[in-house]
Amino acid sequence: MNHPTTKHPKITSCYWEISQLPGLDADNIKLLNKCGIQNTQQLLARGSNNAHKIALSNQLGINIRNISKWVAMSDLARVPSIGYQYCGVLLHSGVSSVNQLSQMSIQQLHKQILRLYVGTIKSRQICPSIDVIQTWIKQSQRLGKN
Repeated sequence: MNHPTTKHPKITSCYWEISQLPGLDADNIKLLNKCGIQNTQQLLARGSNNAHKIALSNQLGINIRNISKWVAMSDLARVPSIGYQYCGVLLHSGVSSVNQLSQMSIQQLHKQILRLYVGTIKSRQICPSIDVIQTWIKQSQRLGKN
């Protein structure tokens, strides 16, 4: 007996204006724009490996840690359900790539994010639910297969 296979709709990476990434001030946005980086897709291309990150860091006169952080957030923001709204939360919870996210356990990631919310905001009420985190992980797994 043949069982129909469940076909998941294709997930397409989302890209955002560089100004929407959390934590970038107006001066950093201007520097990136002058370098031809207007959006997260361009930042990902320019910071695709350590040598490129170092070159961009030197060109902009910005610490490589900042470049690495912005590239990591740009990568995480590719996941449609994460976007620029939650990429910083994930990064500060210890997740630095879509690939890493795709391999995480829902419960472990929820614990890490809850710890962040309680530690910084002193609130667990606004922490993303397990269902939301499950969506993030599932979408990251489907992005990785495209």
